[in-house]
Amino acid sequence: MHLSSKLPSLDRAGSWFLHSGIQEPSGGVARYYLSDAGQNRRVSTEITGYAVSTFLYLHTRSGERAYLEAARRAGRFLAEVAWDPGLRVIPFECGKADDAGQPRAYFFDSGIILRGLLGWWRATGEPWALECARNCGASMARDFAPEAGPHPILELPSKRPLPPEPRWSRSPGCYQLKAALSWYELGEATGEEYWPRHYETVLRKALESHAAFLEAEADPERLMDRLHAYCYFLEGLLPCADRPECAEALRRGIGETGRLLREIAPRFERADVWAQLLRVRLYADALGADQLDSAAAQEEACRVLTFQLVAEDPRMAGGFVFGRRGGAFLPHVNPVSTAFSIQALEMWRQHQEGEFQPAWHTLI
Repeated sequence: MHLSSKLPSLDRAGSWFLHSGIQEPSGGVARYYLSDAGQNRRVSTEITGYAVSTFLYLHTRSGERAYLEAARRAGRFLAEVAWDPGLRVIPFECGKADDAGQPRAYFFDSGIILRGLLGWWRATGEPWALECARNCGASMARDFAPEAGPHPILELPSKRPLPPEPRWSRSPGCYQLKAALSWYELGEATGEEYWPRHYETVLRKALESHAAFLEAEADPERLMDRLHAYCYFLEGLLPCADRPECAEALRRGIGETGRLLREIAPRFERADVWAQLLRVRLYADALGADQLDSAAAQEEACRVLTFQLVAEDPRMAGGFVFGRRGGAFLPHVNPVSTAFSIQALEMWRQHQEGEFQPAWHTLI
């Protein structure tokens, strides 16, 4: 597959983000659209953070102001609705109970939100975004104790760390390095040296623990979920890809993720894992950390594209489904799967045209 200089899948996915209703009038973005139930899940602060970055990326690729306006509304939602000035933290789903039945805050979500706000600040220079990003970064350092893990989840309003659970997203792990990228970027934005020191703390722990992360799960379907999280670790290595230990982790991680993904995919596959692996391959090659396996990258691009929906219903048309089980689509039309997929496909097109630049700050 050779993608043309105009990528139709990008336009269709952009239209889905703008017109499907996945972004609500408040600016908040729903976790996903459930096609079998015909409704959106609740607005998620994490997904809204991803959406800011996605709308900004779409704006840079198309120049359409509608994406910039959508990014502004999502950013304002995070700064004015999601941020809790009393607790000085951004809760999961704006303080509502999560699936476990109680209000919580997540370290990972906070990092994704912070990166979205910094993206808006870099694009516009508007001070409110940097102020909220700083507040969010301070909450991550103060409340989640990065030197201890960091703690993945806090109970609200007490901010008591919850005990780890077997599920990867409720336990400490190397995947938190992607959230810690936000501190690295905050240091660049402010010139304040203590922010990247927090990143270095999480980096050290992630390098020590990442080898055991995939080994901790034997069930193939749950291992596919862990591959998604493990790719977050690989993405979090990009600012230091020139360091020998980070380059080695990237090389080994790309190889192992590709092997396991292909083994498990006939049973269960996730669009985001294919897209994340393709993105990190391209970055690692461009940054000199690993030589690109072009055949594997082309296969991954082809697989990613198969998850995009062609439908009459605007709530689905152009979006990417979360995954397939036994060859059948799952009913989740997913903003994060869509964002990762269109970026991976566009980066692959740029690579083929000799245009790809490894600016990791634009990584959604």
